Amino acid sequence: MEEIYSWYSGGLVGLIILILDLIAIFEVLQTGRRPIFNKLLWILFILVFPVFGLIVYLLFSNRYEYGNYEAIV
Repeated sequence: MEEIYSWYSGGLVGLIILILDLIAIFEVLQTGRRPIFNKLLWILFILVFPVFGLIVYLLFSNRYEYGNYEAIV
């Protein structure tokens, strides 16, 4: 019975990471002002290192400079 829960929880964590990676890749592709080479490097980094790449992208990608992010208030 423990094997089922172990597999299920690992699959769930993997699915969440996959969804977050796909959102990050979609966000990279949506940025129009970012050079294509930078886009390809970010996508490759996220695909090769799924968890670490996502964290590095969220922390260091300078998303506010290249995106259309505005204050909510």
